[in-house]
Amino acid sequence: MTRSYMFLRWMVRQDNKGVDLGIWKQISPSQLSCPLDVHSGNVARKLGLLTRKQNDAKALAELDAKLRELDPIDPVKYDFALFGLGVFEKF
Repeated sequence: MTRSYMFLRWMVRQDNKGVDLGIWKQISPSQLSCPLDVHSGNVARKLGLLTRKQNDAKALAELDAKLRELDPIDPVKYDFALFGLGVFEKF
């Protein structure tokens, strides 16, 4: 499931860094959910965005709700930061 969410992020979101292509205009970024993997899940827990211990559909719904509180128009924009803190910064 994580790969599907990542693919949708790339195709729907538009950024100025060339990571997200934004070529599917018929879907709004507000309809996307953040890809949840080991790294983003662990960082989300440390930041208090996620309390559920498993990375499953319930955890995704919990994280999704928190990220939508921060930005309902583009909640997925936080994905790279969550993933990057976990992978590159060992947060």
